Amino acid sequence: MTTTFPAEQPTTHLPDHTELPDSDGTFVKNFQEHPQSILLTDSINPILQKIHPDGYYCIGQDSGIYWRMTDPPQRGAEAPDWFYVANVPPSLNGQMRRSYVLWQEYVAPLIVLEFVSGDGSEERDKTSLWTAESEGTKPGKFWVYEQVIHPAFYGIYEVQKSSIEVYHLVENRFQPLPQNERGHYPIGCLGIELGIWQGEYQNVELPWLRWWDSQGNLLLTGNERAEIEYQRAEMEAQRAERLAAQLRALGVTPED
Repeated sequence: MTTTFPAEQPTTHLPDHTELPDSDGTFVKNFQEHPQSILLTDSINPILQKIHPDGYYCIGQDSGIYWRMTDPPQRGAEAPDWFYVANVPPSLNGQMRRSYVLWQEYVAPLIVLEFVSGDGSEERDKTSLWTAESEGTKPGKFWVYEQVIHPAFYGIYEVQKSSIEVYHLVENRFQPLPQNERGHYPIGCLGIELGIWQGEYQNVELPWLRWWDSQGNLLLTGNERAEIEYQRAEMEAQRAERLAAQLRALGVTPED
């Protein structure tokens, strides 16, 4: 039996991130996706800064990952809603990445997350490259992530269902990652967990996708950390005022 592989475009030059499109011209599908990405990035950054004191990591938010040369170029790319790549420089030749190009970088993302805006079939599509080529379509996202891009973890988040399912790449296959006793998905190599948090963020109450540490403590955003510090300072000021009032009632003048 002879297997025929889809023909690749011949090329003498592999374009880099400055030469490939950084958008396919479509809109972000809903108003929740952008703040969701910011929430994930803001809260995980302190963890990543500890893991990477040299600053060698990057985070993509609705950015393209180019995995194959095609015409047009966007057909050979996927644009996860959020992804993290370890041990790569934060910029290339002094420029922020316009996209992430596998044939230029070589390093696979550790985590890829998709935010479902439809029925989830696009994010779970396992149509292979060979089948897609025969039908004149793109291969399925699930297939591309599993068979080509190879993130160690792939998550599919559905805000409407208040759910997240996570897959772990094992021997070139995505295996469902089981939840722990807290209902979270452990990302052991980072010492964190991923799960659903019901609460308010940017004035919207939703089941948001969030990180916890390995002890089950929620990883806070910068604003949340600042608010806690403010409340602590307020409580300390009130405690000092009460103590001063008690001393004055005893005829003792508090020292400034």
